[in-house]
Amino acid sequence: MSSEPTQSGTPVLSPARRAAVLTTLIVAGESIFFLPFLLPRTFRPTLLEVFELTNLQLGTAQAAYGIVAVVAYALGGPLADVFKPRTQMAIALATTALGGAMLWQIPSLTSLKVLYAYWGFTTIALFWAALMKATRELGGKMSQGTAFGVLDGGRGLLAVAISTVLVWVYASLLPSDVAAATLAERTLAFQWVIGITATCCLLAGLLVLVVIPKQMTAENDTVSEGTLAERMEQARLGIARVLAMPSVWLQAAIIVAAYAAFKATADFSLYATQVLGADEVQAAKLYNLSLWMRPIAAIGFGVLADRLKASYLVIVCFALVLFGSIGLAGQAWGADTYTLFMVNVISVSIGAYALRGLYFAIMEEAKIPLLLTGRAVGLASVVGYTPEIFMAPFIGYLTDSWPGRVGHHYVYLSVMAFALLGIVAGVLFRRVVAPRAG
Repeated sequence: MSSEPTQSGTPVLSPARRAAVLTTLIVAGESIFFLPFLLPRTFRPTLLEVFELTNLQLGTAQAAYGIVAVVAYALGGPLADVFKPRTQMAIALATTALGGAMLWQIPSLTSLKVLYAYWGFTTIALFWAALMKATRELGGKMSQGTAFGVLDGGRGLLAVAISTVLVWVYASLLPSDVAAATLAERTLAFQWVIGITATCCLLAGLLVLVVIPKQMTAENDTVSEGTLAERMEQARLGIARVLAMPSVWLQAAIIVAAYAAFKATADFSLYATQVLGADEVQAAKLYNLSLWMRPIAAIGFGVLADRLKASYLVIVCFALVLFGSIGLAGQAWGADTYTLFMVNVISVSIGAYALRGLYFAIMEEAKIPLLLTGRAVGLASVVGYTPEIFMAPFIGYLTDSWPGRVGHHYVYLSVMAFALLGIVAGVLFRRVVAPRAG
C-alpha cells in the first residue's frame, strides 16, 4: 500500500502548462453544468412556458438530480482516489452532452425527471470529486485559495459569457416585440440554446483529454496503487479515517448553508418578473448581472484566502448573504426599485459565489491528506449538497403556494436561516477544528 502524504503535493508543471490545465479545468467544470443548471437559471420563465411546467414541477425534476447525486457523491469520492481525473472527467462530459439530445426534444415531465436523474450520475459520480482533486493537486500547498478561487471564478466568468451569448441568440430568434412571440417561436429559439450548450459540453471533454496530464504533482501517491481490487480495498479503508475527521463534518455543514444560498440565486429572475414586473429578457439580463459577481467574488476571495485564513472569509461571506437576504425578504413587501433589488442581489451573489471558491480550500487548513482528498470531498459533498434535493422543490412550493411577493419573502427568510447556520459552522471550524489541525 502506498504511503499517504500529509499535505498537498508539490506542482511539477511549468507555469504556462499550469495555466493551460487550470483553464481546461475551468472550461470542463462549468460546461458540464450548462444543461442541467445554467439554462434553468438564465431562462427559467421561458423553460416553464416551453415545457409547460409549474415551478414545483421543475423543482421535482431537479430533485431527481439531487437524489441520484447523493449516491453519486459517495461513489465518486473513492473513485477519484483510485483513478486519474482526466479519464473520469472526459467520460462525464461526453455522457452529459448526450443528454442534451433528449432535452432538445422538449420531453414530458416524467422524461425530464429521468433526464435529471441521469445527469445526477454523469456530472457527479464521474466528475465532481475528480475535478476537486485535480484542482487541489494543481494548487499545491501554498495556493489552495487561489486555485479553487480561480477555478470557480473562471467558471463564473465562462457562465456569464455563455449566458450572455445564449440570451443574445434567444432574443435574436424572437420578434422585436418579445411579448408578441408565439409559443412555437419561443420553443425553436430555446432549442437552439440547448444545442449550443450540449456542443460546448462535448468539446470540453475533448479538451480535457488533450490538455490535462496524467500527473500534476511530484507526489506519486495521489491515487492508490496495486491491482484494481487492492485499490478499491484501500479506498474502502480510507473512508473510516475520513469519517473520524471533525473538519470534514463541519465542512459539510458549511457547504449545506452555502449551497442553499447558491440555489436561491436561481430565484432572482423569477423575483424580477413577479415582484418588479420585468419581462423574460429583462429578467435574464438582471440575472446575468448577478452572474458577473461570481468571477469577481470567487477570484478575489480566493486570493485573499492564501493571505488570510479561508475559514475567516467563510464567515464574512455568510454575513454578506445574510445582509442581502434580509433586504430581498423586506423588498418583497414593497419598494419596487431595480436599484435596491440589485444591491441586495449583489450582496447575496458575492457571498454565495465566494463561498463556492472557499469551502474546499479549507481542506488544506484542516491538513487533510492528499490521498484522502476524494473520499473527504465525497463525504462532505454527500451531506453538503443535500440542498440539491430539497431546495428547488422547496422554492417552487413557496412561489407556487404564495404567488408573487409573499412567496419570495418566504424564500429569502429561509436563506437567512441558512446564512446563520453557515456563520455558526464557520466559527466552530475556526475555534475547534483549525487550531487542532495547526
